[in-house]
Amino acid sequence: MKEIKKELVQRLSTLYPGDAASLCELRFEGPFQLAVATILSAQCTDKVVNSVTKSLFGLFPDAKSLAGADLHRVEELIRPTGFYRNKAQNIISFSRELVERYGGDVPDTIDRLVELSGVGRKTANVIVTVGYSKPGIAVDTHVIRLSRRLGLTEFADPEKIEMELLGWLDPEEAAAFGLRLILHGRRVCSAKKPKCQVCPLGDICPSFSDL
Repeated sequence: MKEIKKELVQRLSTLYPGDAASLCELRFEGPFQLAVATILSAQCTDKVVNSVTKSLFGLFPDAKSLAGADLHRVEELIRPTGFYRNKAQNIISFSRELVERYGGDVPDTIDRLVELSGVGRKTANVIVTVGYSKPGIAVDTHVIRLSRRLGLTEFADPEKIEMELLGWLDPEEAAAFGLRLILHGRRVCSAKKPKCQVCPLGDICPSFSDL
């Protein structure tokens, strides 16, 4: 299994080259905008988020400005992302907490981030790995699905999967590896109709003949 893991890392890095920041499909300037975009991305495509944040960040580019924003105005701006009322409240509360606790700066540790409104462990990992280039792995539905299909874990719990993957991945490779799994999940190994016949990982995927 050790050799298979090594081969997976190599193939995915060839298929999806680049570091975590370049592999992330969200558009942002700085950790604050990345954090807001990631909160908005829950149950929404990056494409839709990017179309929304262009206008949102044009009006509210930083924590101070978004902290003082009108809730209904923000709701209208982010409506296409779905669950817009909760998301609007979360990103405004998040911004206010940043201003009050950190002078508007975004923390660079998981422990501090998850204490803020709208920030779960997955979002915190995105901020830390993509925004601050620190080791880690953000486990979303794609990472869960592909990790299990590829035989990298038997867990279903995101945090347990995160810990298991971090247990063998090179710390400097972990963030990019997670994003590569996400891209592969979006483009090839989809939930309902995985494209096994054209998948470059087919010969080393234990789920190939089952799908």
